Amino acid sequence: MRAKIETVRALSDERLKEEEFSTRLELMNLRFKVATRQLSDPSELRDAKRRLAHILTVARERELMGGAL
Repeated sequence: MRAKIETVRALSDERLKEEEFSTRLELMNLRFKVATRQLSDPSELRDAKRRLAHILTVARERELMGGAL
């Protein structure tokens, strides 16, 4: 379930933005589940955070590469 950074790098810019939005939404929902004690697997929260970090890292890499040209 955990996305590796290589698979994130293969995404287009538009798809990357869509993934960022959906991951942020998933993270919000998971936080609500933690607060209401409905989350059965705490590793889901960690995986979502890690996936968002991969997405933001790739977005920043692309931003820097585009600015350097």
